Amino acid sequence: MLKVTVSFLSALTVLLGLGHFFEAPKPKFVNPPELTITQFAGPDLTPSPACLAVAATGEVFVGVDMIGSLGKDPGKGRIMKLIDSDNDGKIDKHTEFAMVDNPRGIIASGDKVYVLHTTFSKETGKATGMAPVVFEDKNNDGVADGPEQPLIQNFSNTKYLQERGTDHATNGIRMGIDGWIYVGVGDFGFYNAVDRSGKKLTMLGGGIVRVRPDGTGMEVYTHGTRNVYDVAIDPFMNIFTRENTNDGGGWNIRFSHSIQTGEYGYPLLFQHFTDEIIPALVDVGGGSGTGSLYFDEPNWPAKYTKVPMMADWGRSMLYIHRVTPDGPTFTQKDEEFIKLPQITDLDVDGSGRLYLSAWDGAGYNGSPSKGYVVRVVPNNWKYTAFPELAKLSEKELGDLLKSPSAVARLNASQELLRRPAKSAAAVALKITLDKSLPLESRVAGVYTYAQAAGESGIPVLTTLTQEATMREFALRALADRKEFASKVAIAPFLAGLNDVNPRVHAAAIIGLGRLGNAAAIPALLKTKVPASFVAPAKGVAEGPHATPNSPIILPHLAVRALLALNATDACVAAIGTPNSTPGLWALRYMHNTKAVNGLIAAYKRTTNPKLKKEILTTVSRLFREEAPYDASWWWGTRPDAPGPYYKADLWAGSPTIEAFLKDVWNKSNASGKEYITYLNTRHRMAIAAFGAEEEKPLANDGPKVDLEKIKNRKGQVGKSSIEDVMLAIGKLQGDPTKGRALFSQQGCINCHTLDKSEKPKGPFMGQIGSIMTREQIAESILKPSASISQGFATNVITAKGNKSYMGFVTSESAERLVMRDITGAVFTVNKSDILSRKEMETSIMPVGLANALSYEEMASLVTFLSQQKK
Repeated sequence: MLKVTVSFLSALTVLLGLGHFFEAPKPKFVNPPELTITQFAGPDLTPSPACLAVAATGEVFVGVDMIGSLGKDPGKGRIMKLIDSDNDGKIDKHTEFAMVDNPRGIIASGDKVYVLHTTFSKETGKATGMAPVVFEDKNNDGVADGPEQPLIQNFSNTKYLQERGTDHATNGIRMGIDGWIYVGVGDFGFYNAVDRSGKKLTMLGGGIVRVRPDGTGMEVYTHGTRNVYDVAIDPFMNIFTRENTNDGGGWNIRFSHSIQTGEYGYPLLFQHFTDEIIPALVDVGGGSGTGSLYFDEPNWPAKYTKVPMMADWGRSMLYIHRVTPDGPTFTQKDEEFIKLPQITDLDVDGSGRLYLSAWDGAGYNGSPSKGYVVRVVPNNWKYTAFPELAKLSEKELGDLLKSPSAVARLNASQELLRRPAKSAAAVALKITLDKSLPLESRVAGVYTYAQAAGESGIPVLTTLTQEATMREFALRALADRKEFASKVAIAPFLAGLNDVNPRVHAAAIIGLGRLGNAAAIPALLKTKVPASFVAPAKGVAEGPHATPNSPIILPHLAVRALLALNATDACVAAIGTPNSTPGLWALRYMHNTKAVNGLIAAYKRTTNPKLKKEILTTVSRLFREEAPYDASWWWGTRPDAPGPYYKADLWAGSPTIEAFLKDVWNKSNASGKEYITYLNTRHRMAIAAFGAEEEKPLANDGPKVDLEKIKNRKGQVGKSSIEDVMLAIGKLQGDPTKGRALFSQQGCINCHTLDKSEKPKGPFMGQIGSIMTREQIAESILKPSASISQGFATNVITAKGNKSYMGFVTSESAERLVMRDITGAVFTVNKSDILSRKEMETSIMPVGLANALSYEEMASLVTFLSQQKK
């Protein structure tokens, strides 16, 4: 049976911060019967743990973050090093390893500890950015030897770090067997981030960025996600993430396979342009993804290994996603694994000890009295010491590289790379070529060899592409370092385009885009595009952005490669040929005069009505482009997301396109003009001559309720302390049918919807029961300002004409925002008219709306809401 130390897990302490008023009830866990869970550290050492990492030898590094996601005051964060020297599951030693603010990710590798955190000015006390940094502890005294050494600086949006905090900033870090550090980037994006080589990079929106451990080679890996907190990386360099959409329609979680160069579409393409993106593997409903780990340890029950494990803070659950290969990607089946209140992160050491951190109700601003770490091991687990790698020979490290343990392979690889390059490469190559070894070991070998050998390893890797089993990984290794790209032949990659293995085909496409050789363009244009490459039907609110679509992956990657190769001329020449579809797809993103002139010429010479329409669609898409990102703005938690642009600008080709479209308009019949009007709206051209399709306004729906009258009436709830109310509803089940009636009667429907078919207003209640307990729901009613739902803070706006508005933002674009006040009234404000805008720390929902209710009525309302799990 599952063993749990219960004294530190009070459900009401967890959920309400009111544990000192109650006798702590026993926590409820999903019970993995083969495992033992024990407390490892409490809030005395690890309050508000935002992240953790475990060294292969078992030392636990915990990122304490008492600023939280919305706090702004520095000096409240640190990295704690916890040691269980006799391996009995209890801490024997602890040190304060380093002082950092807002730690969001940690990697422990040898005597180096990498930490991602927010940086603050010592002079002003304000946030200046985020940075992945490295600390060293060469004397192994548990304290960093000196100041941090940044790998990347300016790695977030400073303006919004200062205004909002770190909630949408740059998040978790994890190292792959390829030796890169992968970083989850929230949709703040970043502007002019600088790596150690001086390379600068800007990214609008979220995704994954990677960098070498020495701080060089920074590059975007994927783009178009909302708020990735962490990444899970398997032994074959498949990367999985759990991120969300959170646009007011349910805070839904998407589980994705993150493929290099892929575009995932948030927030500009994932609603109406889903044909152009790589979709997520599943939408699992409401939640809030946090730490991630691909678990591959041999001393655990087989059913819990070789799986991505994904923490969900909102659901207080660690999930397992069982992934099944599907062409170049996967399908998945998710299942609950371990329940932990507001779980934040997880990691495992070389002996198989899994550690989980829990926020435990510490709130959005952190708490000095909440949070803990637990240890999870299989029943009857026995400690086996992980070797001191620095004392091993290269041959012994090679033996460890063959281990069935992912932790052992990664750490052996990194230690080999600290040894003389020639001997390390020889050891790794021997493992790579040994066909008797499991594929995981050979893949660890090839990536270690590629890093140790560098440019000199290109001939061997090229030869290795001739072996079917290793072809995918040899191609990836060959194209991995752009500084060697000019030395790599494209022939093996061109051959890979015809490989029967779709994973090899995908690696070949990605590699050709990275190598930069234009000779690959004709072959890439031959990539077949499936029938599923179809835009969502007109009027559809959201396309299939979370429905696996394996056939779209290869053409999607081919288009990204064509863009990387600046293939404008070839794409124009392909119009009207069998390769027209991928060519036109790529041309949608080519804002240059060659593309425009080529499209117009192709339109004039073709007589094919279908092709004319496709060209017209592509030309109109190019009329505007996304404004250059300067980090002075962000689209917020509830962006206006019809796409394809957020802040659309005219460019040098716009006048030519406008003249062409007007000529076509003048020569078109009613049906043709109607289509151009549709494109004018869809592509946000805003050409007045074409008109625009009417946009349905947000309705002022719902009955008008006198909220002042409601909150001034006193029933049992209004006459009692919150503690008494909580105790009462803990004993009363209530009637959900009466609760539904009270949802209307108390004015809840002014700002909340229950069905996804309804136009979103305020926080969506249709799945609140899947992400909050009855206790949490009750607290949010009684203390609405205690935990304001993300995206629904009260905004106070003053505008030209002596106007003022107060409410929450229901939709925001670059030009306007739509607001709803507490009475349900809706109004639109042009951003150009705004004189001031301030976000309040109190909820728009007034205290006291439940005052008139009896305990039984309050329980009924809570029960009704807790059953909303759509």
